[in-house]
Amino acid sequence: MFNNEKVKIGIAPIGWTNDDMPDLGKENTFEQCVSEMALAGYAGCEIGNKYPQEKEVLKKALNLRNITICNQWFSTFLISKPFEETAKPFEEKLDFLKYLGAKVIGVSEQSYSIQGKDQPIFEGKHVMNDHEWELLCSGLNKLGKIAKDKGMKLTFHHHMGTVVQNEDEIDRLMEHTNPDLVYLLFDSGHLSFNNIDPVKVLKKYIYRIGHVHLKDLRADVVKEAKAKHLSFLDGVRSGTFTVPGDGNVDFKPIFNILENSGYEGWMVVEAEQDPAKANPFEYALKARKYIKQNTGI
Repeated sequence: MFNNEKVKIGIAPIGWTNDDMPDLGKENTFEQCVSEMALAGYAGCEIGNKYPQEKEVLKKALNLRNITICNQWFSTFLISKPFEETAKPFEEKLDFLKYLGAKVIGVSEQSYSIQGKDQPIFEGKHVMNDHEWELLCSGLNKLGKIAKDKGMKLTFHHHMGTVVQNEDEIDRLMEHTNPDLVYLLFDSGHLSFNNIDPVKVLKKYIYRIGHVHLKDLRADVVKEAKAKHLSFLDGVRSGTFTVPGDGNVDFKPIFNILENSGYEGWMVVEAEQDPAKANPFEYALKARKYIKQNTGI
């Protein structure tokens, strides 16, 4: 069984209100979001755009509900902008997250990303050249050192539409970054979306996994997205993703690998949907029940 003291279950606010498409869940407040997270039985959460920017205000609101922050997305531009333009806000975000109790930060390289563009998600993704790979990997190593010096972990989020989406790109990133400084944010949904076996990737990098996103996938919607040349965000609106146990991803081998490896850290439900179609509280409860049944946590 998982060690309940070392593995915690969290949830992302993206099911309540979407940062990339603010009209989705615009009616849902921060207070409703975190209150329903707590009521559904989650120990922690990630940060969304409706969360208070003042760290003291945010911490008080979370403490009232016995919830802690476990991670936040951070966009890097290591291959398209000077390193210093990423490093300064990165340090500031680390300090913010550490104050709130987080131990990891989730980094995604957003240079030339098409994830937010009105462009077919499977067409025209930027492919890095050798120089860009060097900039990315060396930059991540430097950021990872900054994080480590502050007692934090940099976890890299492979993501649809970005420069690190495919299996060979994940492999190259892992091969050319320092394992003591750069960890992988494992996301079952983004791997499955790109027809990559999440179990294979998890087995390969289990001892470099610093954070876990539990995201399920509706295969029929992905098939439709490909056929209709939909953008990433249009696919989300159509229902590409859902919570664990509600889609086509087999989570049992994923849980087994994490358990048998002695994984320590957070497993976070992250499933962006249209709240008008998928009631956030209902789906949060559904996911929590499924995870409890299959992990004992």
